[in-house]
Amino acid sequence: MVEQITKGIKISVKTKYNGTSYRNNRLYYVFAYFITIENNSTQTVKLTDRFWKIFDSLNITEIVEGEGVVGQTPVLKPNDHYSYSSGCFLESNIGAMTGFYTMENTTTFERFKVRIPTFQLATPVLSN
Repeated sequence: MVEQITKGIKISVKTKYNGTSYRNNRLYYVFAYFITIENNSTQTVKLTDRFWKIFDSLNITEIVEGEGVVGQTPVLKPNDHYSYSSGCFLESNIGAMTGFYTMENTTTFERFKVRIPTFQLATPVLSN
């Protein structure tokens, strides 16, 4: 698990390899990631947007951005947490993801970025 804290907001990430899949006659490696967002600050915040950079070891970088996460824009009061899972498809068996969430203080309407720590996506090592 990797973790990062920005302005009292803690992001924790776990990953899982889910095998391979064919899409449009191409082989992809499928990964799931599980994220927990903890509000350890004294302010209520709302997650408004996400920005991801998905790196593939074949030098392919995909940018994903948009409103909320998995169709939601959660509001976290102090000491609240929110968890969700999602996934990605890579053309190689090794990659990484990094990014940030845009949060808004619900009292002052100040917007700020919360860094998502870089995490690795890799298939299990095979040994003989």
